[in-house]
Amino acid sequence: MFGEVWPTILISSVIAISMRITYLIKNKKEFILYKELLSFVFIIYVLCLFYVVTFQDVGWSSSNFIPFKEMFRYSIGSRLFIKNVLGNIIMFIPYGFFASYYLDLKKPKSILLLLLLVSISIETTQLIIGRVFDIDDIILNTVGGVIGFYFYHSLDTIHDHLPEILKKPVVYNIIIVILAVILMLYMFNLIKLGV
Repeated sequence: MFGEVWPTILISSVIAISMRITYLIKNKKEFILYKELLSFVFIIYVLCLFYVVTFQDVGWSSSNFIPFKEMFRYSIGSRLFIKNVLGNIIMFIPYGFFASYYLDLKKPKSILLLLLLVSISIETTQLIIGRVFDIDDIILNTVGGVIGFYFYHSLDTIHDHLPEILKKPVVYNIIIVILAVILMLYMFNLIKLGV
């Protein structure tokens, strides 16, 4: 996937970063590296999500309006189970995390409403553009988003119990730079392999 989507990510990144830096300088706003990198990762996530839900070919299936019909037809651990069941869950964990982070969501029903809105929009759009609508995808995406919601709140709870020295932005800057380098190396490796 990254081999096909990297030009879009590169161009969008240049646009987003240049506009954000200009905004920070023009408005004399404080630059906090980990917050800026989180926003950048969110942009990349949205671009990749857009690619996955609109451009990947799924001509082997038909629309499914019966809950749990598709997800239970795969053998646990099979390639199709990993791709279609676990893939849909994992694909929405970042959404639940970022929505909770940016909107400071405290209650699960808030994230449920957002997840249902986004997931139903995606499935309806897929149906309109000639792909398939799958109610199971909505269920799995919602499960993934809720996992992301609870993951964010787990990290937030851990953060609340950390000593003050570990709550400083410089600590988060170091952590996010390390994670960003690992992610970039992984993506470049995927591009090199043609994935």
